Amino acid sequence: MSFTLFQILNGLTFAALLFLVASGFTLIFGLMRIVNLAHGAMYLMGGYVAYAVATQFDSFVLGLVAGAVATALMGLVEQSLLRFANGVELRQVLMTLGLALIIDDSALVIFGGDTFSMPTPDILKGPLEVFGMAYPRYRLFVLLVGIIIFILLWLLMNRSRLGALIRAGVDDAETVEALGVNIRKVFIFTFMLGMALAGIAGALGGAFLSLYPSADSEILVYSLAVVIIGGRGSLGGAAVGSLTVSMLSTFGQVWFPELSYFVIFGPMALLLAFRPTGLFGRPQ
Repeated sequence: MSFTLFQILNGLTFAALLFLVASGFTLIFGLMRIVNLAHGAMYLMGGYVAYAVATQFDSFVLGLVAGAVATALMGLVEQSLLRFANGVELRQVLMTLGLALIIDDSALVIFGGDTFSMPTPDILKGPLEVFGMAYPRYRLFVLLVGIIIFILLWLLMNRSRLGALIRAGVDDAETVEALGVNIRKVFIFTFMLGMALAGIAGALGGAFLSLYPSADSEILVYSLAVVIIGGRGSLGGAAVGSLTVSMLSTFGQVWFPELSYFVIFGPMALLLAFRPTGLFGRPQ
């Protein structure tokens, strides 16, 4: 029983990390209709920047903020480049893939091929007793951060004027512009927010998943699975998709280690066949 509970907690904490990445991805891909294959590279970039700042200044919080700010600024640069590929998905794919390769190679030159782990404050180190068993305190912290960010994003998208403008701009940008709203600035903010979430995820994930050259492609594949299962553009779908993918990944590696990827992507393929828009997606 304790082993199963331990794996459930592993799945929940991994789901929180996946949600941080996938929520930004679904904002950009689902709402803004931008195929951003550089999202995984932003995760890695945020992790490396956070690691460098945290080790230099001995501050986990400062590293976390630096990772978010760096990826948000890079998102501003990427958004400017994507203006030349507006509405053309193939150009978006090629441009964002090229940007991802540039970021990956730059990180490889700067940090080398070694594996790094984000330093954590003493208060988050060690185990915490949960239901009579010891569980890493830091993983529970990541779970708490994931829940808090889900609540804040839900409030932003469903209870704020900005969220209403984002949804309206996606459906009919010309009408929103005619009402005197600079929808381009709204979309730039949304894009930068999605990038910042990837940076935060990279900083948090760097402590228990570590940072290494191929981490971006792995997290991007998981994020794609989350968005496809949950439905693009749906925040609730991102949460459910993250939980589904993380649980399948966690228990698949325990029960069927040789089929761990099939356990995730097999159901995803079936879902695409019978419900192409995902569990919570709507027809475009």
